[in-house]
Amino acid sequence: MTIATRPPLRILGGGLMGLAIAHQLARRGKTVQVISRRRSEAAGFVAAGMLAPHAEGLTGALLQLGQASLDLVPRWVAQIELDGGLACGLRACGIVVPFHGEDERDRYPTADFGEALDRSRLEREVPGIGSAWRAGLLFEQDGQIDNRRQLMRALERACTSLGVQFMEGTEVLKLEQDRSGALTGILLRNAIGEEQQLATKEAVLCCGAWSQQLLDALPVFPVKGQMLSLQAPRTALKRVIFGPGTYLVPREDGLVVVGATSERDAVFEEGLTPDGQKELQAGLQALLPQAATWPPMERWWGFRPCTPDEAPVLGSSPVPGVWLATGHHRNGVLLAAITAQLLTDSILGDTDQASHSARMRQFSWQRFTTGHP
Repeated sequence: MTIATRPPLRILGGGLMGLAIAHQLARRGKTVQVISRRRSEAAGFVAAGMLAPHAEGLTGALLQLGQASLDLVPRWVAQIELDGGLACGLRACGIVVPFHGEDERDRYPTADFGEALDRSRLEREVPGIGSAWRAGLLFEQDGQIDNRRQLMRALERACTSLGVQFMEGTEVLKLEQDRSGALTGILLRNAIGEEQQLATKEAVLCCGAWSQQLLDALPVFPVKGQMLSLQAPRTALKRVIFGPGTYLVPREDGLVVVGATSERDAVFEEGLTPDGQKELQAGLQALLPQAATWPPMERWWGFRPCTPDEAPVLGSSPVPGVWLATGHHRNGVLLAAITAQLLTDSILGDTDQASHSARMRQFSWQRFTTGHP
């Protein structure tokens, strides 16, 4: 007798959100398949990896979501490292936000969560910081993770160890629906251009900046960011510096990630531009003049998935059977842990807590519809 097996839940997109959700689902016994066109283009491979709800100056529900995720990160990372055997590069280094004066510092939305710095203290925390910066905030609770070189690889290994299936080099062209609008399958195109239909009744849309191409109702659009890295003396910078428009993120081995431009008009235009690189260089010079002499190592770009309110879209979708985890803008690395937990709980029906329901409502796609409260 042949025993029928249920098809795996399909994760549409193999970036940070897709891998994080696949990992948590697999940990709890779900059969999962990750479908990805080109994982290397995902924002998770591009971002600087800051864990910075306070340094970013987040407010309201987004700040609360970021704080909840920050609290989850150590346990989440420990699970990934246990399952995959690779380090994720988590570093509790603290983040300094510089200001031109104390009034500007004290008006910062999250000032109450940080330690106020005068110019003398600012210089001690960030030796060599530019002379224009007269005050600062130190957020000891914020930190970073080496997403580009470590976290993404560790997640891939953890997923593989738990039996997650991968279909790489495959583009999702369309969501197939029945007469009631429910998901019945997906139309795919593989690496050699062949199209195929794959039956499925449940999927998670994690396509980042490309999400609206599958669901028109999602107001998710790309914001291009250009970045670079420098090789600094290993002890030259101990804190992340989060300046206006430019940030410096020092890794354990002395590599410093510098970012990032925010190009809303670039759409999906790939490649580095002279203007973008000049912007990074000018911001670097203003923040930490000595860093302008450190040799460059790499330059790259990517596309952040942004929404009109710069907050993610989580939970159910206009298509029954399709879950959403997209639109994280510049906080994807920070929010990966809480996103994976919320989506996994929702998919498996473990949603008894009132806080879960409240969060899912706050970040529902329906907030962008006419008449939504």
